[in-house]
Amino acid sequence: MKLLYKFSLLSVFAIIISCKETPKSVNSATDLAVTETDVISIPESWVNSRVAKTKERLNSSEAGKVIWNAMEAHGGLDTWYANGPISFRFNYQPLNGKTARDSYQTVDTWSNKSLHTSATDSTAKFGWTGEQAWVKAKDSTAFAYDTKFWALTPLWFVGHPFVLSGEGVNLALLEPTTYKEKDYNVVKVTFDAETGDAPDDYYILYVNKESNKLAVMRYIVSYPQYFKDGGHAPEKFTEFVGEQVVDGITMPGGFKTYWTVKDNQPGDYITKIDFTDVSFEKELSKDFFDAPEGAKILE
Repeated sequence: MKLLYKFSLLSVFAIIISCKETPKSVNSATDLAVTETDVISIPESWVNSRVAKTKERLNSSEAGKVIWNAMEAHGGLDTWYANGPISFRFNYQPLNGKTARDSYQTVDTWSNKSLHTSATDSTAKFGWTGEQAWVKAKDSTAFAYDTKFWALTPLWFVGHPFVLSGEGVNLALLEPTTYKEKDYNVVKVTFDAETGDAPDDYYILYVNKESNKLAVMRYIVSYPQYFKDGGHAPEKFTEFVGEQVVDGITMPGGFKTYWTVKDNQPGDYITKIDFTDVSFEKELSKDFFDAPEGAKILE
């Protein structure tokens, strides 16, 4: 899945948010005044500017129009950002007995920072500061998986289509398809070479022609730490199960993942994912996503 640096070009925003020492001066009608606060806060003018640029960029292509309409159908990109960081429990449960990944996590959707807390040990944590991956756990086996890879991966399940608002994202409209007797527009998502830890990842999204909502996500994992000689895992087919609406944003109720087989159909059911305890946070301190004292910084 796409990892840690997907919106690295927006890092300037992350720095301003976390290290805002003085308000911006107002020297002209176009300057933005920023009020000093102790919590993560994105000025409405910043949200409006990013949303307007995204709308213009996406509506310049047919594939982009499908994604923009999906954003609108899921509650709107403006609402997604204005709601603030998202918190949720993401319980990834492989059905073949491999390691489960179950954590409560909070993600800053504006600057792509994250903090995970183990669902079974509240003292075991890991995260991504926007610049560094870290982990802090008394038991070295608390997280028996690559926490750097996993720091933002769940966002690329729960955050579609909004995560496609950044630059470095390429969209192509494929042939429409029918799945479970419903018709879908199909958009393939690829990434520029310098975008993220795994720019060879791709996603293929099924967007319902009537509702403009997402129903299926096909994808590959090409994370170089897993595939040191290149290549990627076989394509997976993830079905969005049900839906839930939180603060105006429509998201899946959960996920079921299969291997993709002949004719792009779902094959064996391989992973159950529970997506629960969803809320948006408006009162997080600026240092919430900082690595805590005693944390191990990951290379």
